[in-house]
Amino acid sequence: MRVLHRVAAVLLAVATSVGMASAAEPVLKAAVLKVGTVNWELDTIKHYGLDKQNGFKLEVVGMAGNPATRIAFQAGEADIVVADWLWVARQRADGKDFVFIPYSKAVGGLLVPPDSDVQSLKDLAGGKIGIAGGPVDKSWLILRAYAEQQYGLDLKAETEQVFGAPPLIFKTALSGETDAAINFWHFSAKMKAAGMREVISVSEAANALGLDPNTPLLGYVVRGEMVRDTPELVRGLIDASRGAKSLLASKPEAFDRLRPIMRVKSDAQFEALKTGFIAGIPDPEPVNEAQAAKMLELMARLGGEKLVGAATTLPEGIFVGPQG
Repeated sequence: MRVLHRVAAVLLAVATSVGMASAAEPVLKAAVLKVGTVNWELDTIKHYGLDKQNGFKLEVVGMAGNPATRIAFQAGEADIVVADWLWVARQRADGKDFVFIPYSKAVGGLLVPPDSDVQSLKDLAGGKIGIAGGPVDKSWLILRAYAEQQYGLDLKAETEQVFGAPPLIFKTALSGETDAAINFWHFSAKMKAAGMREVISVSEAANALGLDPNTPLLGYVVRGEMVRDTPELVRGLIDASRGAKSLLASKPEAFDRLRPIMRVKSDAQFEALKTGFIAGIPDPEPVNEAQAAKMLELMARLGGEKLVGAATTLPEGIFVGPQG
């Protein structure tokens, strides 16, 4: 009987210890677009337990649109949101203590139908371009700057632009309603899989403009308070993200299990998305702030206050590098 009591006491102690550890485990809540590609990484983190291995529990809250995710983050209802660093720069210029952790450098390009006569941006004069993301879309601004530099062409003045949500631009491009299209990278990948041809990538245009195409545009955004007060938690998030990327880049089965949530309709789409995601994995080195400053200067010149707000120069402390 005494043995049973001792066993019960040991089991109770273990259960209490586990419960305390679980209770002490910090929760990081990520507010993300319900169908966004970031879910592939977050799902991988949770499936393989990379959050627990790195000292936190990840909770993912899917939302209908990017504005909703940012509102949730700014209201304190989420610890993490995904945004581009230009948005973070704008917020920091307005006095908000937000910090950017690189997530992806994937970008799209300008695509045309397979039988199009367009060979360069100068051939688009008089044509119609479908653009996802609106008049201050970063890819559109970079391609405008490239056309001006290479050909002396004012792409905005010499073409008709049709702005719309990525799925609409995808649909109108495939149906031939536009002469060319600029879309988010994952829709561009699907457009290529459907036979559309890339005239120029945003990375090529950025490189020609003297910008570093390896500068990651998208990232996880957290509060500066978290970086200062719980650096180990931020380190854990960075390591979990890198671990998930490593799995997705090296183990085909890691991507295969994601196929149901990738909304693909063919093997070609699946392979194009997989290739695009892996190509977009940022380098492990810290962000080159001098290059980021050059990009911000260009965005401020072409996008103005509507895009960058008061952030005409790169605010200090915007980036948290992979080294923590």
